[in-house]
This record gives sequence, C-alpha cells and structure tokens, in this order.
Amino acid sequence: MTELMLEEPQERFQDFFKSDRCRQKISQMSLSGATSLVLDFEDLLIADRDLAEGLLEQPEKYLEYASNAAFSQLQIQDSEYAEGIKDVGVAVRLRSLPFATPLRKLSSDHIGKLAMLEGIVIRATNVRPLITKAVFRCRRCNEPIPVPQTGNFLTFPAKCTNPGCRGPGSFEFVQEDSEFVDSQELRIQEYPEELPPGQTPRSLDIQLVGRDIVDVARPGDRVHVVGIVRAEARTYPRAGKLRAFALLIDANFIDTTGKEPESLIIAPEEEQEILRLSKDPWVHRKIVLSIAPSVYGYEHIKEAIMYLLFGGVPKFLPDISIRGELNILLIGDPGTAKSQLLRYVPRIAPRGLYTSGRGTTAAGLTAAVLPTATGGMTLEAGALVLADRGIACIDEMDKMRPDDRVAIHEAMEQHTISIAKGGIVATLNARAAVLAAANPALGRYDAYRTVAENISLPVTILSRFDLIFVLRDVPEKERDSQMSEHILELHRTGASPGEAPISSDLLRKYIAYAKGITPILTPKALERLKEFYLEMRAASEAEGSPIAITARQLESLVRIAEARARATLRVDILEEDAEHAIAIMKRSLEEAGIDVTSRKIDIDIIMTGKPKSQQDKLRVILNVLVEMERETGTVKRDDLLDKLSSEFDIPRTDAERLLGILRRDGTVFEPKEGYLKKT
Repeated sequence: MTELMLEEPQERFQDFFKSDRCRQKISQMSLSGATSLVLDFEDLLIADRDLAEGLLEQPEKYLEYASNAAFSQLQIQDSEYAEGIKDVGVAVRLRSLPFATPLRKLSSDHIGKLAMLEGIVIRATNVRPLITKAVFRCRRCNEPIPVPQTGNFLTFPAKCTNPGCRGPGSFEFVQEDSEFVDSQELRIQEYPEELPPGQTPRSLDIQLVGRDIVDVARPGDRVHVVGIVRAEARTYPRAGKLRAFALLIDANFIDTTGKEPESLIIAPEEEQEILRLSKDPWVHRKIVLSIAPSVYGYEHIKEAIMYLLFGGVPKFLPDISIRGELNILLIGDPGTAKSQLLRYVPRIAPRGLYTSGRGTTAAGLTAAVLPTATGGMTLEAGALVLADRGIACIDEMDKMRPDDRVAIHEAMEQHTISIAKGGIVATLNARAAVLAAANPALGRYDAYRTVAENISLPVTILSRFDLIFVLRDVPEKERDSQMSEHILELHRTGASPGEAPISSDLLRKYIAYAKGITPILTPKALERLKEFYLEMRAASEAEGSPIAITARQLESLVRIAEARARATLRVDILEEDAEHAIAIMKRSLEEAGIDVTSRKIDIDIIMTGKPKSQQDKLRVILNVLVEMERETGTVKRDDLLDKLSSEFDIPRTDAERLLGILRRDGTVFEPKEGYLKKT
C-alpha cells in the first residue's frame, strides 16, 4: 500500500508531462543538449493542485518524482538522447512561484520547504567543480571504492569494500574516475528601495549546482531565486559546531528579472491611468508638484529632478557610448532641505538608493574585493553598482575623503566601474544617474567666490555634472513669511500643506512606463538647440571673452529635452522641450558658471575651477615673474607685488591671493622666505 502511495505522485507527474506544452519542451532538450527541464509552477498548479502543494511542502521528494517522470517521458520521445544522459538524468527546475517570500520574513519555519526570494546580487564566486561521487583506491589491494558525496567536506570510505581485504587502511583519491558538477555561491540582499527606514539590509547565501544555472547572475543583477531553504551548521575551529545555524537556499532555478526599471509590474487599470495622465496639458507641472511636496519652493530644482528621474536615451555607437542619465549637484547653505530632497527621490524612482558621503568609502561606492572561505577572492557590489539603471543619491559629497571621491569619476561619465585588485580584473555596469548634495567649504555660500572656490570638490567631478544649482539662505520678507506658514502648518496638521497631484506609487510606475519610450529630436527642436549653442559660442568669440558653453553642455541639453518628452510619453521632442531645456541650463549656468569679476557666464569655472578673468591675471603674474627672473634670478616678493600694482593695476590683496593659487598648483615656489621662483 505504501509503495502504491509513493508511486502515485510519479504517475501523476507522468500524466502532466504528456501535455502538449511539456512534450514540446522535452523534445527541445536534445536539440539544445540540455539536461534540465524548466517548468512554470503556475502550469502545474492549474493542472494538478496536489502535486504543486507537495512540491512546496516536500520539495526534495517531489522533485525526485518529477525528475524520474521527466526522464521516462524523454525515453518515450527520444530514447537515443535519453540513453546518452542516463547517468546524469533530467533535473526539473521550477520557475515563478505564486508569491515571493521577503528576505527578512525567512525563518526556521521555512526549513526544508520550497520558497521564492527576490533580491539583488551583491557577491558572486567563481564557478567551481563540486564533487558528487568520489572514487577512492585502497592502497593495499588497489580496489576502487565509489562514495556518494554530500555536505561541505569530502567523505572517505570507512573501510575497503573488497571482501579479501576489508582493511581500514589509507585510501587514495582518484580524480579521473570521480564525478563533478559546476557550482557557484551567490549572496543576495534586499532591494535598497524596499528597505524599511532605520533597518540594515538582510542578505542570504545561495548555493547553485548545475551548469545550466551557474554564471547566470553577476553583482548588481536583480534576481528571483526558487530553491529549498536549508540550515547550515556554523563551525569554529575550537568550539566545533554551534547550536546556531545559518539559513541558505539550495537553488533550483535562478532568473534575472531584467535590469530595466520598466520590469515593474503595472496593472491594466494603472496603465489606463498613466495614459490618461500623459494627455494632461499640465502633466509636467503636476509631476513637479508631486516631488517632495512637503519641501517648500525650489520649483526649478524639482523640475531638474523630474528630468533626472525620466532620463535621456543612451547611444551606443561603434566606437563610443554616450550616457543617457543626467547628473545633478546641489550646493547649498545648511538647512536648505537638500537632504530632504535627496531622501525623497529613491522613494519615487523605480530603482534608487541613498548614501551619505560622510560614511562612504571608495569600495562601498564601487565594489570591494573580499576573501572567500575557500581561500579565493570575490567581488562584492557597492552602491553605484546596486543602483545600476537607477538613481544614486549621494549626500554630503564634500565630506568624502579625496581618494574615495576619485572612485566615482569613471562611473559618472563612462557608467562602468573597473576593478583590478586581488587577482580580479573586472568591469561592472554602473549606469546610474547621480543626484549629489554638498555644503560650502566655509559653512555658507559666498556670492563673491566662484563655485569651485566655494566647494571642496575637484573640478574633475564638477565638470561631470549636467546641472549645478546653488541653494542660498537669503532673508527675503515675503518668501520667509510663506515658508514659515508652510512649516508651521506642516507641524500643526502632521501632513503636507499641499497635496501631491500624483501619488508616489503611481508616479513611480509612470516613470517606469516612460523609460520604455525612445524620443527623437524633431527638426525644429534640433534647430533651436543648435541656435542656442551657436549664440553662446559666438559670445565667446570676441577677444578676451570667456567660453560660455562647450559640447558637453550641448549633450546635456539633448538629454534634458529627451527627458521632458518622455514625461508626456511622446516619441517626438518638440521645440517647447528644447526651450525648457535651454531655460533650465541657463539657470544652472547663471548660478554656478558666472564669473564673479566680469559677471559673464564662464564655463571654465566648472571645467577648470578658474574663470577666464582669473586665468588672464595668473598669466600676467607668471609673465612678469619670468621677466624679473631673467634679470635677478630669484624675484623679491615685494618688488613683484609693487610692479603688478603700479603697471598692471592688480591690487596687492588680489596679487597675494593669486600667488597663493599658483603656489598651491605647484607653478611657483619659494626658495627662501620673501623670494619667489617659477617651477
């Protein structure tokens, strides 16, 4: 009776495999040389609910029934191929369970059961051979002894199986006759955007066995893993095995959910709402008002964040790649709500994370190379890799150590992270838009100093931002009155005084939906952008005029125009999109790229850190220094300052400051006190 009960599930699996869909999948196995069969769990649930429930509760036993039944069906359909893989058999793999178990809900109740988990891969080891059947040879009688292998450690035979020997003597491992299978270990972590406030992310180790499921996912990939929950004993050299066990997943199937944010599930009624919203002539205004509604004002910055959320279109040419994501920097006085804006963006971005520069290292931003338990090295993904195809919000960027900041140069422009350490040479994708915030070096923003002088960020990073905005806390009676009312009302009611026109959940799905659209420049929009660019360049042609704009800003204008068209789900970039892109770019240049001396827009402030007016004065000082050096060898500091003041109208205080810049740059040095010399 028991035997019949055990055979019944196998027979029911055989009936299931006789369906047209399964027969088609089995017949394709020989064509692709596969030894595994992927089934949709939903199909099995519809066909036989009892079998589906048996798989969830007793996966090990029921997967064996399924594998035997699949092999029997393969023998019927293709006996020749079945004979060839007889030793290996058919591995049945299950895709998409009806529900996913959150990582932080996984507990001892799940041990031995089938579960599906979602997460982001933060670590992946190299693919290694795992022994399934070890063959040993007895050193006394040369008898080969096969021993099936399970667990983490190699199991040796207790004694020789030869009836004439039966000795407990030493055994030699025979690698050539043993059987191996490919294996890999992954570590997955909760999605950053789904992390509860104030909680550290949970992670879980995944064991992959089988050539068809190893090397499927890399660090930064988002995956669905179906597998059996196991408890692994933790061992310590002196204490032996501890009572506390660690949970891990013995993976049956792994599926990358797609890098694209548009892989977000959108219900048909939500799609209708998105399409209806896109037809609204005030849709841009509604989106701007829905971004951090509790933060008063800053409409132009919220508009820029809207463009950052929708993003432009990346271009992949035969020789180069051009990024589509925008990078925005907010520089401002303390208490200007920069952090509030940065913390809000990951909530509405389809994919995003927040990190603060004060506690961030280069390895934490890019990738870390860590030792594995087996003695090798492995990569662990950092924040920019985890934010791939999303938004990375980096607060207090100026507080990062200079050697850590260097790590984000490549990620911001090339959208990759190259690692060459610990014997690992790899390039990871980091196609993330960067929204960063920084405080002025002297506490408050000084309007009489350039952006580069106000902030302790190198120009190599400043030049990689498409838009830079300055948030200044300037007393203004009317604005202060409105802001105080807004803040006090917020505290009185405990809710935002202005209701967001679009809910954060719908806005998130709207952005994900829009990411699937590829807008194209219309002739009118192209002509308007070209006209603006040439206008700004023409203003720089006059002798002594600063350069107002470069090709890098032209690319930024295209990205902004593409993002604005995406916000209305339009394929065509209209002239009005180009006009709005120009307006926001002008605002950024007027705030960050203005020469405080000449009051002209000078892109060199962002590109080199020195406005043209300053560069001209530095050139004059150097020329005078070189001339005086020819006459006297070393130049007396006071003589140089007198000459600059009398002949070139450069005040002593300005000349002192400029000499300090030249000394810092290493162009001029002081061989002895009070004397100067060009390097």
